Amino acid sequence: MTSLTQLLNIKHPIIMAPMFLVTNTKMMVAASKAGITGCIPALNFRTIEELKTAITTLKAQSEGPFGINLIVNKSNFLYKEQLKVCRDLKVNYIITSLGSPKETIQHAHQAGIKVFCDVTDLAYAKKVEALGADALIAVNKEAGGHAGNISYKELIPLLTKECNIPVISAGGVGNHQQMQEVLALGAIGVSVGSLFIASTESDVSQDYKEACVDYGAKDIVFTTKISGSKCTVINTPYVKEIGTEQNFLEKILNNNKRLKKWFKAFTFYRGMKKLNQAAFGATYKTVWCAGPTIEYVKAIEPISEIVKKLTNTR
Repeated sequence: MTSLTQLLNIKHPIIMAPMFLVTNTKMMVAASKAGITGCIPALNFRTIEELKTAITTLKAQSEGPFGINLIVNKSNFLYKEQLKVCRDLKVNYIITSLGSPKETIQHAHQAGIKVFCDVTDLAYAKKVEALGADALIAVNKEAGGHAGNISYKELIPLLTKECNIPVISAGGVGNHQQMQEVLALGAIGVSVGSLFIASTESDVSQDYKEACVDYGAKDIVFTTKISGSKCTVINTPYVKEIGTEQNFLEKILNNNKRLKKWFKAFTFYRGMKKLNQAAFGATYKTVWCAGPTIEYVKAIEPISEIVKKLTNTR
């Protein structure tokens, strides 16, 4: 099966994963210069004009392909405008999350743009394959952010056996040995996020970066406080104080059919503000998103150095 290096014309089979309120254009350019590709969430830009400017900048400065991550469910009120910008400016690929990718695939393919879809199980993987997805992003339970429920050791072989499109593994890769293990299971590449939070090109707070160095896999917990869906965060004193489960009222609203859409949007917006404060304004009240692979983050380093370690190309 075609490697991710061939599919996207990159040196190493690695996607720097889209990280909400973390990934920026500097990181994306640095990733391209290091021989990998980066994907950035469209929601990292508050306006459509900012998204247009970022894509234009990336086209001018990147030394390889780049992608945009779209939240395609109803909680993203900017989705249709974001999709139009991606199509009009012809980004190289789109990664879809949290919703049906049908419309995205149709519009992207008309513009010659590849679409990779986040999946956590075989049933959804078969659905997006039938819709025409170009590859699967197999989000396993070792991933950061909105993780899956199945280990990569089970999920990758399952998807490669039952599906006829390429599988890119997301989660559980913190070093070169783990990347080789994932590729040996049948994945054509890996999506890696948490290793890059503490990069010198990242604009998150120094405290956030140092937390990625100081904390480890045992300090990662799931919370539903941010978006309503389970999300991995570093178990800081503030997270311990507020707890990780929605309260009684939040659960009722989140499960009410009439109010669910609006409550999820509100929860996402409220969580976004908390994450923004955590990422850029370090205080005691912090919610820092990360995955268990911060276990392998030992220093704040340039993206080029992180890639060299990951690919064993020193």
